[in-house]
Parts: sequence; C-alpha cells; structure tokens
Amino acid sequence: MSSPTARGPVRVAIVGVGNCASSLVQGVHLYRHKPPGDTQGLMHPVLGGYRPGDLEVVAAFDVDARKVGRDLRDALNAPPNCTVPLAPDLPATGVVVRRGPVLDGVAEHMRLHPPERSFVVAEGADPGAAEMTDALRRSGAQVLVNYLPVGSEEATRFWARCALDAGVALVNCIPVFVASDPAWAQAFADRRLPLVGDDVKSQLGATITHRTLAELFARRGVSIDRTYQLNTGGNTDFLNMLDRHRLASKRRSKTEAVTSMIPQSLPADDVHVGPSDYVPWQKDRKVCFVRIEGRLFGGVPMDLELRLSVEDSPNSAGVVIDAVRCAKVALDRGVGGVLHAASSAFCKRPPQQRPDHEAHEALERFLAGDAAAR
Repeated sequence: MSSPTARGPVRVAIVGVGNCASSLVQGVHLYRHKPPGDTQGLMHPVLGGYRPGDLEVVAAFDVDARKVGRDLRDALNAPPNCTVPLAPDLPATGVVVRRGPVLDGVAEHMRLHPPERSFVVAEGADPGAAEMTDALRRSGAQVLVNYLPVGSEEATRFWARCALDAGVALVNCIPVFVASDPAWAQAFADRRLPLVGDDVKSQLGATITHRTLAELFARRGVSIDRTYQLNTGGNTDFLNMLDRHRLASKRRSKTEAVTSMIPQSLPADDVHVGPSDYVPWQKDRKVCFVRIEGRLFGGVPMDLELRLSVEDSPNSAGVVIDAVRCAKVALDRGVGGVLHAASSAFCKRPPQQRPDHEAHEALERFLAGDAAAR
C-alpha cells in the first residue's frame, strides 16, 4: 500500500477495523490515484509535505472472528461494516489483521444482537501488552490510530501504553480521555511522542455544525436559553452506544464541545447533546437534529431548527488523514506530547477548547513551523 514520496510514507497502525477504518483505508487509496489537481473533499491536499496517499497501513488489530487472520482489504468488507464504498478496486494490502485483546472493547449487550449487526469475538486468549507492543514495533508503525468502540476505557489505556512502549505516536479518535488527561499527556511528552485527541470531529458533522451555530449566536449578541442535538444512526457505533454507561464520555465530550462556545452557563436540564437512538436501516447514515432557542434584541424569543444527514464514517476520515499527517510532521520535528493546535482543530474534547476559527489559525501556524503554535 505504499506511496513513495520525497519524504517517504507515513506508516500507520489501526486498532479497530470497523467502518471508520474502512473509510480511511479506502480514502487513502482513492486520493493516491486521483489526478494531482483533484482535491475535492480535502481540507489539506498537502500537509507538511505529505499527501493523503502517503499514508501506508502497516498493521491492523481487531477482535472479530470475521476480520482476524484476513487481509485488511477483506476485513474492511466483512460484516458488520456497512459504510459506502469509496474504492471498490482496493487491492490486497498484504497486511493481515491480528487479534487484539477484548478487555472492555465489546459491550455485553452487543452479544445479544444478530451477528450481522454485532461482533463475533475470535476464539483464543487475549494477547498481552508485550506481544502487542512487539507487533507495533516490528511493523514499523509511526502513528497508531485508535478506532475502538465508544466506552472502551480499559482497552484504550492498554493501547496507549503499547504506543508509548513501542515508540509510536497516537491519534485517539474516541471519547476516552487520553490527550486531556495530564498524566497521559506528560507520558507522551516524556517519550517525545506526539499525541492528538480526544474524540475526532467530523469534517462537517453534528458537533462542528452545532458549535458554529452557537458561536454565531454569541457573536451576534443572541443569548441562548436552551439547545439540543439528537443523533440517530444504524452502524455498530450507534448499536454500541445503546448501553448508556458506555455513552457517558461521549455525551460529555459532545456537550462540552458545544457549550464551550456559549458565553453564559446553561442549566444542565437546558442542554442535551449526544447520540439518541439506533435505527438499523440507516446503516452508516447519520441523521442529526439541532434546535437552539434564544433571545434577540429586547428579549424577543427566536428559535432555529436544523436537520443534517451524512454518511458517518467518510465524514471523519478526512479529518483523521490530517491528524495522522500532523502527528508525522511532529515526529519529523522531534516534537512530543499533546499537539494542541491539531487537537483543538480536529477533536471534540481537546485539552484546550478554542473557537474553530482560532483552532484553524493555530493549526496553520503549526504547519508553517511556528513552535509556539504546537
């Protein structure tokens, strides 16, 4: 899967071979073979000297029996994956999916659903940290992308430790707080390994849209009284989040991403942001409903309602491609620890919440080489 350039490939390992991984891998292949001037759908056609097609997946880990032991291409097409195909001509990758530890990566309620919607856990004992660290090291991976299911607290910490011990940067795409945990942030800084997180934003999804609207209200002097964001989808991510205990960090991440744009503090009962229900026939299609109620000049009430429909997994892939390349740029520069500019630009729950235009400006300064903007 390599795409040699003057700077060489960006070697990536993936944990969790689900829909998001499928969109990422297919997207890399798609953009690698597009004409140079065709940049449709990209925020950064070239980032730090790297193009999207420079990403090379060198290792992949999962726990599903239908994926473990298969070439990554075939695993990406195995159920319960259901995202839209981006590259039907994707060739065999030569990367065989390895079994990782289950830990808390599979919710108990998932085992009650038909196999075509849920997991079929591969037989065998969970491999240990030493084995997985060695696998990462031997693969030559430079950046590890965490695509585990929401609520995988123990499993995410396991893989973060493996990344540290293997000398690999981490892009944490889920709402388990690693980059925003000072202890983990310091551990990555001590090893001079870049860390981007937590909980990746979509390219144009529910949270980035909701944040932008909330910021617009504030900038125009419209006070917000209450707001909600309701999301439905039919992929495994939404099925997993039917367990409300696993949903807690996701709801917190999305809520803070929105309320950080509202100047005044709203009572908890007046804010509801988060995944709402699982609708099987939607598959990877996510539908979002946003409502904001506020008051204009003179206290006159107004409200706004919006419906957004997107294919969920491709909507995050373009952001992750940029986050991975930022991690590689930092590696090239010898910069470790949390990449605050990239985390604020690409994640819902970064250590430093910034308005999106400020995050974008900081990211561009980082890419231009401004050390203070990291």
